[in-house]
Amino acid sequence: MPFANLIAGAWVEGDGGENINPSDTSDVIGVYSHASVEQVRDAIDAAEAALHAWARTTPQLRADILEKVGLEIAARKEELADLLAREEGKTLAEAAGEVTRASQIFRFFAGEAVRIPGEKLDSARPGVQIEITREPVGVVGLITPWNFPIAIPAWKIAPALAFGNTVVFKPADLVPGSAWALADIIKRAGVPDGVFNLVMGRGSVVGEEIIKSPKVNAVSFTGSVSTGQHILQTVTARGGKVQMEMGGKNPLVVLNDADLDVATRVALDGAFFSTGQRCTASSRFIVEEGIHDRFVSRLSEMLRDQVVDNARKPGTTIGPVVDQRQLDQDLNYIAIGRQEGAKLLIGGERLNREKQGFYLSPALFTEASNQMQICREEIFGPVAAVIRVRDYDEALHVANDTPFGLSSGICTTSLSKSAHFRRNSEAGMVMVNLPTAGVDYFVPFGGRKASSYGSREQGRYAVEFYTSVKTSYIAP
Repeated sequence: MPFANLIAGAWVEGDGGENINPSDTSDVIGVYSHASVEQVRDAIDAAEAALHAWARTTPQLRADILEKVGLEIAARKEELADLLAREEGKTLAEAAGEVTRASQIFRFFAGEAVRIPGEKLDSARPGVQIEITREPVGVVGLITPWNFPIAIPAWKIAPALAFGNTVVFKPADLVPGSAWALADIIKRAGVPDGVFNLVMGRGSVVGEEIIKSPKVNAVSFTGSVSTGQHILQTVTARGGKVQMEMGGKNPLVVLNDADLDVATRVALDGAFFSTGQRCTASSRFIVEEGIHDRFVSRLSEMLRDQVVDNARKPGTTIGPVVDQRQLDQDLNYIAIGRQEGAKLLIGGERLNREKQGFYLSPALFTEASNQMQICREEIFGPVAAVIRVRDYDEALHVANDTPFGLSSGICTTSLSKSAHFRRNSEAGMVMVNLPTAGVDYFVPFGGRKASSYGSREQGRYAVEFYTSVKTSYIAP
């Protein structure tokens, strides 16, 4: 029997799709129901019907439920990490870290549920009081990507529920297992029927119905730029609220005075771990010419030492690409880079392992320029390019010369250069001597330019999207 969708508190089956292990394509994790258009509409209706009562529950009740969710995730860390690694392809260690992050997020927003901010002011008119309060935005559609199949759903679902909204959740169809497990935990934690709904399946069916529905007051999306632009146009055209996190082409600047060990470790982590499948991954290494050759040589040695293999196998440092389509995209960009004149120094080859999977050796290009396609477009795989620059001023210019602005990084021992870079980098998040990928759960996440739209995710800033501000005037 297929794993069912959760609609109005009941498990509802539909036509199923297989969930395949990218480390071993003969391994079928399970069959997961794809929601029909009618089932998506039922889920939206259920969320609408449950909204009034849920929005008026006590903050403590919502906090208690979220705390239960966080604690169960933590208690089942090994089990959930194994499922995550099996269906997405990141290593067990990375998967365990992601599961821990999901637990932390739910427990953080359990606290936020009981401290929703507001203000009380005296009016300019004598005797009149002003109260500024926040109320739930309403029915929220959440559409999440495959690369963080439990953490990204957590950082959308937890604040939505904490602030009194009801949810229709559509996970990426490549990774329904983690989403289903999370939905099961949320249901058993005591969320009332209809408050949280899971609808799995293709974006063209499930996602499209969510974004078109006038009953869905707000949509939070993480995924590709093209899909995000379509969602933005569709939802805003009907007056809905939109929050989007999309692509990145994140630079890591390495200056001559950088600690070489730190810089190469930061580069390796940021670009290639999680198989490079992170929107915050470093994909452009912008390196001053004085340290360029040493940086390239050391990083190449480190790449040769990486173990690309089954994500659940001890000793694996880089797992497979998520599926054949992503592998084909990565290989296509590698071919484009060579055609453009960049030098493929190492990697970029399809690999065979004990089990049939989507394995790719991490690829490093040198002699690249910022005008090349491989330096302009998001590849979303274990592929990075080194761009040689004369000095810091050129490095900063090249770093900012991109349509994206999610994350950026600099490796330097200069306090003045790091301070200047933090002020002048055109990115939403800036890292100094740290990988561009890797963020805390209690502070804002988001970018600029084509990378993001709307208010920030995570931390206390999440309240901006998931609530609506009301100003009340009171006369005696």
